[in-house]
Amino acid sequence: MKRLAIITTHPIQYYAPVFKLLSNNKNLNIKVYYTWGEGSLNKFDPGFKQKIEWDLPLLEGYQYNMVLNVSKNPGTHRFSGIVNPTLINDIKLWKPDAILIYGWGFSSHLKIIRHFHNKVPIYFRGDSTLIDSQSDFKSVLKTVLLKWIYNHIDFAFFVGTNNKAYFKKYGLKEKQLIFAPHAIDNERFSINRKQEAAQLRNKIGIQENDILILFAGKLEAKKAPLDLFEAFIALKKKNVHLLFVGNGILENRVKDVSSGYENLHFLDFQNQSYMPVVYQACDIFCLPSIGPNETWGLAINEAMACGKPILASDKVGGAVDLVIPAVNGEIFKAGVVEDLKEKLELLLEKEKEGLKIMGESSKKIIEQWHFKIQANIIANCIIN
Repeated sequence: MKRLAIITTHPIQYYAPVFKLLSNNKNLNIKVYYTWGEGSLNKFDPGFKQKIEWDLPLLEGYQYNMVLNVSKNPGTHRFSGIVNPTLINDIKLWKPDAILIYGWGFSSHLKIIRHFHNKVPIYFRGDSTLIDSQSDFKSVLKTVLLKWIYNHIDFAFFVGTNNKAYFKKYGLKEKQLIFAPHAIDNERFSINRKQEAAQLRNKIGIQENDILILFAGKLEAKKAPLDLFEAFIALKKKNVHLLFVGNGILENRVKDVSSGYENLHFLDFQNQSYMPVVYQACDIFCLPSIGPNETWGLAINEAMACGKPILASDKVGGAVDLVIPAVNGEIFKAGVVEDLKEKLELLLEKEKEGLKIMGESSKKIIEQWHFKIQANIIANCIIN
């Protein structure tokens, strides 16, 4: 049985189910090292402006260790926010056959990569892209640094097209790159919650034949909720509604500018168990991000698993893989409100029935982007 040490900062709903699946593999023994340490499960999220306590079990079904973090300012917001003086020794004592590291941008993670280089095979998982790249002196220094870092990596699991291009630019060869799709819990999101979705629509005053556009996420600059608002009000369609779900630094501003528009609706942050209801209540899901660092946009996966068409900007890292124009949605130029409006109009021309057909296409596409596929690929690479 092969032993795999997994290094990541804190439990999240997009990783924990994969760890559980890996743990269920009879040929693999895994142990997850959470480097943020105690208190990382229920943490304050500055993007949502509140403490987030996920209502899903994130620590069940696999071995884990909350590693001592001695950082004076702990967290994932800074390189020195993850400092684990015992981590190297902890891993040595466990004697893994391979190490899988999620992200290098923390003091301890980079130390693990350097220390175990050429001692234990190092696999890397990240979703960075070149979408926001700029050509200047800083980018030259960045290239030198990243090529040095990735020279210490044996293999990288890339999540999609843009992520693969990033790894290749910074020195990894084709033979070192393994596709393991970015994924969410497709089954949980696809369970029929239509009755609850109808109740939600009724609660916020949306008729059965009305079309609801959904934005769900942090109300922050990089997500560009105000661009979506501008495009929406320019449509001037009485039977089309827009629902913002989430909180964030732009929350008050979005509510202030949208005051008086009766077809605009707001819900606070909704936890994971209720989000399938929110997605199933809408007719179109929109992620209008302008970046930087919208490396994937897993909300797209979630909406697609719920059978919804997608409208996404070209700054959304996963759009190129998941959104096929005129088949299951549209892609528009980030930050260009007129293009966003035009693509919205294209979708609205489909009307309710046409949008349902596009949603079924979304559901079929997302079947290939699944936790089980990701876990099987990772396990097979480690075992073989």
